[in-house]
Amino acid sequence: MGKKRRILQQVIGTLMALTVAGCLTAWFVMQRERPWLAFYVACCGGVMLVNLLLLLIFVRKNVK
Repeated sequence: MGKKRRILQQVIGTLMALTVAGCLTAWFVMQRERPWLAFYVACCGGVMLVNLLLLLIFVRKNVK
């Protein structure tokens, strides 16, 4: 595995972990006061996670 690919995978993995942590934190903090906003933030985080997962797949296939 190339060094560039490994670094990109680590960066994407870190971004995915931060996104999950931020979504969960926002969900539990905002759920009582503004449930729709918490749902919106969680859905946006889910979409971002899917995009990062697709990016990770394409990086594994195409970066040498």
